[in-house]
Amino acid sequence: MKSSFRTVALVGKYQSPEVAGPLLELARFLERRKVKVLIDELTASQVKGANCAVLGLDELGKQADLAIVIGGDGTMLNIARALAPHNVALVGVNQGRLGFLTDISVDTMIATIGAILDGRFVAEERMLLEGEVHRGANKVFEALAFNDAVVSKGGKGSMLELEVRIDGQFIYSQRADGLIVATPTGSTAYALSSGGPIVHPSLSVIALVPVSPHTLSNRPIVISSGCTVEIVVRDNPEPRVHFDSHSRYDLREGDRILVRRYPRPLSLLHPEGHGYYSMLREKLNWNRE
Repeated sequence: MKSSFRTVALVGKYQSPEVAGPLLELARFLERRKVKVLIDELTASQVKGANCAVLGLDELGKQADLAIVIGGDGTMLNIARALAPHNVALVGVNQGRLGFLTDISVDTMIATIGAILDGRFVAEERMLLEGEVHRGANKVFEALAFNDAVVSKGGKGSMLELEVRIDGQFIYSQRADGLIVATPTGSTAYALSSGGPIVHPSLSVIALVPVSPHTLSNRPIVISSGCTVEIVVRDNPEPRVHFDSHSRYDLREGDRILVRRYPRPLSLLHPEGHGYYSMLREKLNWNRE
């Protein structure tokens, strides 16, 4: 079975000279397979000798059928958000540390990418979040998140006072170091280290995980992805909102942050035989002495 991936974009970790060798090897392999190869313009500045069309990320998204990201999960998060408006499948080659999203090793990437081009892969859809900041009657900021949107305290260290509503219904006011609104993908990121649940990526849900809440009865909750989460900042000298730690906006008292599911899911491709639970066992070192 042949896949429909005839135009492939290559994106490497930003300002990482280590991606040059694997990327060149991959580009030459794809050319031998008669695949049109595109390369992101920032990646191209790190790679010499690649005979590929060089484009910005937005134009890559418009032309590519598949994007191969070489780096770590942080690189994948950034590229996923940029390509989310386009119908581009993503594959991750891991040069990072943990690799929940980039699960192909550099050592096996040629054989694995070849199998994917032959149509042998596991595909899954991952949801994203879209967030907005409203100040009075004006929308002053918006961004996408693959992992999470996080409202947090500022550099002065005092706790944050938040008011939370879901679909307009008041849920609670709380004092905490922050509040994480996470996708199932993000449930194994910051939310996990803050005591949140691990959520299977096939579930259509959003997790709300408080960070060091003042009242211990404020526990993580999981809601339908069809809900809109509204967070109002009530008291803190330097509140902020982060989206996947890549986009940040400085908040003021009274600002409203709206977070909801982004309407377009992202297609993430894995090697044949991939299983979510086996991946968790490997990455989290379960059942190992």
